[in-house]
Amino acid sequence: MTFLNWISIAAGIMFGIGAIAAVIRIIRGPSILDRALATDVLLAIAMCGLGAEMAINRHTDTLVVLLVLAMFAVVGSISIARFMAKQDAS
Repeated sequence: MTFLNWISIAAGIMFGIGAIAAVIRIIRGPSILDRALATDVLLAIAMCGLGAEMAINRHTDTLVVLLVLAMFAVVGSISIARFMAKQDAS
């Protein structure tokens, strides 16, 4: 095995552990804000995984998927923040 293979395996394990922790927080989170933050973390882990895969395999085929995930993360965070702001005001 080459050094790149070892790094890929280590990165995959770390991304997997982070994703499992985020899913646990989504399931057990006591508030909507905890769940929203965990969803953002899960999307960030997915984007980092896609970016790592693109860097390892030296291609940009999944760049559109990466951009769409980033758009969903931003729109989701803004919509939850606006929803919580309206809920706090009333």
